[in-house]
Amino acid sequence: MKSRKSLIYATMIAAALVAVISCAVNPVTGRKQIMLMSETQEVQLGMSYHPQVMATFGEYDDPELQAFVQAKGTEMGKLSHRPALEYHVKVVDSPVVNAFAVPGGYIYFTRGILANLNNEAEFMGVLGHEMGHITARHSVSQQTKQQLGTLLLIGGMVASEKFANYAQYAMQGMQLLFLSFSRDDERQADALGVEYSSRSGYDGAKMADFYKVLIKMNLSEAQGGVPTFLSTHPDPGDRYNDVLRHTKVWQDSLRLPSYKVNADSFLQLIDGMIYGEDPKQGYTLDNNFYHPELKFKFTYPIGWKLTNAPTQVTIQPSDGKALMLFSLSNQKTLESAADTTLAMYGLQLQRAEKRTVNGLPAIVTLSKQQTQDQSTGQTGSNSVLSYFIQYGSMIYVFHGVSTEADFGAYSPVMEASMKTFAQLTDPSRINVKPKRVYVKKAPRAGTLASTLGYYNMPQNMMQELALLNNMELTDQVPAGKSIKIVSE
Repeated sequence: MKSRKSLIYATMIAAALVAVISCAVNPVTGRKQIMLMSETQEVQLGMSYHPQVMATFGEYDDPELQAFVQAKGTEMGKLSHRPALEYHVKVVDSPVVNAFAVPGGYIYFTRGILANLNNEAEFMGVLGHEMGHITARHSVSQQTKQQLGTLLLIGGMVASEKFANYAQYAMQGMQLLFLSFSRDDERQADALGVEYSSRSGYDGAKMADFYKVLIKMNLSEAQGGVPTFLSTHPDPGDRYNDVLRHTKVWQDSLRLPSYKVNADSFLQLIDGMIYGEDPKQGYTLDNNFYHPELKFKFTYPIGWKLTNAPTQVTIQPSDGKALMLFSLSNQKTLESAADTTLAMYGLQLQRAEKRTVNGLPAIVTLSKQQTQDQSTGQTGSNSVLSYFIQYGSMIYVFHGVSTEADFGAYSPVMEASMKTFAQLTDPSRINVKPKRVYVKKAPRAGTLASTLGYYNMPQNMMQELALLNNMELTDQVPAGKSIKIVSE
């Protein structure tokens, strides 16, 4: 009798949850689809994501470039399928080649992708593609599917509490910032990118040219520790011909006298843009991490991968069995930093002691963290070694984490790295300048290789520079043509 009542109760809850789901008309297709989110809620979600994105990447400091991308976003938005929506377009300070959108009209270009574009038409194609994800409500649709599955699962929990862990796991999907779109979504965004850029008067075929660049790059998520355009927008090769086909359809329909490319004006916008890592945000050299602005350094283990983000540095071995985290505490004292961390992560303190690290006061803690596998319900424990180091008015924090079983193998190498934290005083490491993209004119007709050689580009950068210009080294460059080089 009890199980029968629980089942009835679960059914009632599931029905009530489903009742809040509404059908909305997709602005692009005109068809009704299930949505758990109104447009107002969608905008609010984008507004909540935006500070997270900017905190993760930071805004690239170039007012002219920022004004350009925003103006183009506003211009294109007016002729999109959602002209009343306010679009926000930003350039973020990341070397990773990527562009992405979040619900509610927020679009982001990394400086990495802008450095690899060669004209305004390419930019408008990528902008249109990202705007297409928004106008077709792809992110909202993805999140609706996740939420619907979660809601139904929560209803089932009433009848069977053992599913609680699965519900918690499903809800974690709601926190994903970079959603993976379906093949159909990507193709639709491609078609919309061509439509919006063509109707804006640009040559949509240039978007296909950029896909050729992506194929050559063969990028991976290992670069920069965040998704690349290839990983969030898969199969550029499969979609190259489709983009060309859509372009022909729209150009045959519009029959404009010509379509804008605007190579020189776009290249002038990115002339002087930082290329690759920005040293002032921290950089690596020979397994050392240097931060010129905050004037500290430390050594990390050989063979481990370091990923530098504005708020946190992560360091991990290739087997993934351990993790080091390095960040800045918002506390004023070592004691409060340690106490806050223990409370925040639910750590069970085993040992704490005061030490000195290269003349700097520190507190070292060893603690346990209870874990639970979300899919199996199995419990376990991690061991966490933490160094809290005071340098000037700031508290720097290292955490070394591994399972209790693996901790003995990894803790010595993690602690050895933590002990290397020290003040940076070497002027040659402090005064490092970033590499930048510079636009130059070919002094005479010749191959790209000879033109790059004229500007004293090193041999080991030739292939990279050819890719940056979307050319082959053997391609002919007419006198006066703008090309990109990279130097300090």
